Amino acid sequence: MRSHTSPGLRARRLAAVALAGALVVGLGACGGDADSSEGAPAAAAGADGVDIEGVGSVEADDTLTKMLPAEVASAEKITVATNAPYPPFIDFVEEGNTEDFTGLDYDLLQAIAARLGLAAPFEQQPFDGLVPGLKAGKSDAIVGGITDNFERQATATFVDYTASGTGILVAGGNPEGIATMDDLCGRPVSAQKGSKQVDLLADFSKETCGSSPIEVTTFPQNTDAVQALLANKVDAVVATQVNLVDEAKKLSGKAEVVEDPDNPNGYQASPNGIGFDKADADLATAVQAALQSLMDDGTYAKILAKWEMEPIGLDKATIDAAID
Repeated sequence: MRSHTSPGLRARRLAAVALAGALVVGLGACGGDADSSEGAPAAAAGADGVDIEGVGSVEADDTLTKMLPAEVASAEKITVATNAPYPPFIDFVEEGNTEDFTGLDYDLLQAIAARLGLAAPFEQQPFDGLVPGLKAGKSDAIVGGITDNFERQATATFVDYTASGTGILVAGGNPEGIATMDDLCGRPVSAQKGSKQVDLLADFSKETCGSSPIEVTTFPQNTDAVQALLANKVDAVVATQVNLVDEAKKLSGKAEVVEDPDNPNGYQASPNGIGFDKADADLATAVQAALQSLMDDGTYAKILAKWEMEPIGLDKATIDAAID
């Protein structure tokens, strides 16, 4: 049982009640009887499916659409907040246009929504405002390479869809000879503000570096942290490893990802999740089921392959599987 209802879904529920009242009045005028046992209305938006470039078409599953809360089915969409650019998870289609998105997470959410007979419009928000915005009802879901961790689970429920760890990006040729996290002690390092890596670096520095702490500088965007490396203001960038692999490809030899044989998928590999307000657990459950269906029919694998992210894929869609 929900302890409270998020503002976004509350507004939808009131609208659904008003609509239901209008329908009852209309039926009464015609002398008809309303069927009080009728469940959630079918979601019309996205009912014809969606075509995802490089992946194929995804259609709604009637069994899964029946799992949706009535207010979501009535709204015919789930609004998704994200913070771009953070490739390959999320990015803008073109620079300067903050309304059109692309990336692994965008494709996956479009597929999940289509499987549920919904649309999934995206909107840009500051990264450190995603979880608070979700709690305030500014969106129904948040996504964008967001780590599912215990701290965030205090206010959000996460449907986990990939797992990846923290990586280290250094200048091309690795002039400082950085091979592991230990080698960051005493060095200037950049990271994105509000990211998991900021806390990870602080904890690691305290536990490992002794009198030579890591000198962390944070930036609003991960791309800004990378620019600090290219400008020789820091010796390394710490971020989600798959994101850094993508950045290194774009930089064509100007930067490279450190290959740590003891942590091939990144340091402390943990799940990335689609976040929902904790009051909306039933919506999260429906999304988990839709994601699992995409895993089972091969659509999920095609999306990972499109973005060259097969190594971070999961076999099972989980909820709140944080490791830290």
